[in-house]
Amino acid sequence: MIVTPLFVVFLVIVFILVWLFINTIDKRKWLTILVSLVLTPIVYFYLFYPMLNIFSSYHHEKHFDDEAWKDKPSLRYEMSNEIIDDSLLIGKTKAEVETLLGNPEWFGWDENLKANSNHKWNYNLGLEPGAFNNMQECIELKFRNNKVELIKPYQLEKTFE
Repeated sequence: MIVTPLFVVFLVIVFILVWLFINTIDKRKWLTILVSLVLTPIVYFYLFYPMLNIFSSYHHEKHFDDEAWKDKPSLRYEMSNEIIDDSLLIGKTKAEVETLLGNPEWFGWDENLKANSNHKWNYNLGLEPGAFNNMQECIELKFRNNKVELIKPYQLEKTFE
C-alpha cells in the first residue's frame, strides 16, 4: 500500500467521523479512541474507499501501445490522454495512423459533401468506469493533405437494453 498525502487526509477525516460517532455511544475517552483506531481502517477500506471509487471518474492511464490498442478496444480510454494531450498522431500520414491504430471504425460526416468523408476517421475508446456513466468515449482524426491535422475527443450516449 502506498501512503500518499491524500490517503492520510482521508484517513484522518474517517477517523474523526468514527470518533465522533463512537463518542455519542460511550463517553470514556480511552475506549472511544481504541474503538475508533480499530474501526477506522475497516470503515475506510470497506465503506468510504469503495464509494469514492464508484462515484469518482478516476481511471488508470497507460502509455500508448499499438498492440494493446488493437487487442483490447474496450480499454482504449486508458491510452487516450497520451494521444490527445501529447498530440502523438499530429503530422502522421494515413498509412502511419493505420499501422498504429488499425483501420478506422467509421468515417465522420462532412457537411460540405453531405456524406461520410474518408478524411475524418473515428475510433471508439470504450466506456470509462464509474457509476451512472453511459457516455462512450470516441476520438475523431481529421486529415488534411493526407496528414493528421486535428484530434477531437467527443462522447456518444450509449443505451443499454
